[in-house]
Amino acid sequence: MSKQGICYLVGAGPGDPGLVTLKAKECIETCDVLVYDALSSAELVGWTKKGCELIFAGKRAADHAIPQDQINAIIVEKTLQGKTVTRLKGGDPMIFGRGGEEAAELAEAGVLFEIVPGISSTIAGPAYAGIPVTHRDHCSQLTIFTGHEDPTKGETSLDFDQLAKTPGTKVFVMGVSRLRGICEEFLKGGAMEDTPIALTRWATTGKHRTVQGTLATIADIVEEQNFQSPAVAVIGDVVRERDKINWFETRPLFGKRIVVTRTRQQAGGLSRRLRQLGADVIELPTIRIEAPADKRDFADSVAHAHTYDWLVFTSPNGVERFFDAFYATYEDARSLGGCRIAAIGPSTRDKIRDYHFAVDLLPDRFVAEGLLDAFQKESIEHQKILWVKAEETRDVIFDGLTEQGAIVDTCLAYRTVPETGDPTGAARQLREEGADLITFTSGSTVESFFKMGIPWPESCEAACIGPVTAKTFRLNCAAPAIESEQHDLDGLVATILKHYGKA
Repeated sequence: MSKQGICYLVGAGPGDPGLVTLKAKECIETCDVLVYDALSSAELVGWTKKGCELIFAGKRAADHAIPQDQINAIIVEKTLQGKTVTRLKGGDPMIFGRGGEEAAELAEAGVLFEIVPGISSTIAGPAYAGIPVTHRDHCSQLTIFTGHEDPTKGETSLDFDQLAKTPGTKVFVMGVSRLRGICEEFLKGGAMEDTPIALTRWATTGKHRTVQGTLATIADIVEEQNFQSPAVAVIGDVVRERDKINWFETRPLFGKRIVVTRTRQQAGGLSRRLRQLGADVIELPTIRIEAPADKRDFADSVAHAHTYDWLVFTSPNGVERFFDAFYATYEDARSLGGCRIAAIGPSTRDKIRDYHFAVDLLPDRFVAEGLLDAFQKESIEHQKILWVKAEETRDVIFDGLTEQGAIVDTCLAYRTVPETGDPTGAARQLREEGADLITFTSGSTVESFFKMGIPWPESCEAACIGPVTAKTFRLNCAAPAIESEQHDLDGLVATILKHYGKA
């Protein structure tokens, strides 16, 4: 019996990945086919499973990669093939997202579908701008309309006279290009010239920006500041609350565009911290992790790990690869025996703890030389040490432990290779929009970045996690670079804040 397909019409939220619902995240992670629009957060595409078919549908103003009728045909066809399809749309699929049309096509085709609501920018955008769309002191009514229609055309379905007379807050989207006409229609309908209005573009993201004025002045302000779509507009006295409760735009890294070059799987932690501080984050993985060339030798090293006195881990990737292989071989954690465990830094230690093992040795300096200094305080002469590492890692630890009298073997757990794919368009975005800062967390991220052939953005700086990474950067580029004194993600973030005078 063939598998029955299902299509999920999913709201991706307004842009901040933290505003994606749990149901939406599950749909993205488990689907066979992802049909997605020009999302405010390209990170969501990276949540898909390996082998998922990605279909970019476009849908940004007049720039449609695929016409709507063809999108309808694609989601029906893929679902009829027995696949799990996620149709991912910005905001909420049923609020000016044409989700109703797509649902009707699926229903007519007789296929299973579900609608997964998302947080709409009509609500979230004003909230992030410090504007409550309802407020006891101002209003208890909310009207939402589209600004996409030309208010001067005869066949418009919008009654601007009625909208102008309607009490409460008015919110509209897709209206920047027609803003002057919309304001004029409101004034013709009897609205007061001094009625407050605010527009927020790229709401809830690091590119978030707000302008405000009145119905009489806002069109001139938008033109003078070259304020462009996508934007959500709020009309009403609630805009006055922004002076008191504007919270998002006061964050320390607000307005800074920062690039994260870690692997697609690891980028989230650093990206999340930077976004919480208000940065506009571009995730541009320059490397990916693959299995070692000699898988048999790796498996044999893991199987005999219990024969060593020490296990040394110098990266979270090594920890993950090692213990996943370990538990594929053994069912009981006690099979690791009595060997002690050393980690190069907090992130590696935390990953080890995820597998319910304690760390016996953690250096004060989170670099290879610091780990060697920490071992000087141990008695490791004639002890057997297994170093779990990447294939291309420096030999500093091997040589240093050998000099201390230890018998050192290496366990090649993975290899780092340049990332060649760009499914989210991050490389193109960096080329076109530039950045204020590009972060590097290893020498391999640096080398792979420059292999991508992306010109170093004008006035852009680099932030390196430690001296080895900084040295590699300086060998490749003459741009200014800041270096983290504490060689972990916390130290890197603290260094970035200090660099911008926000520490």
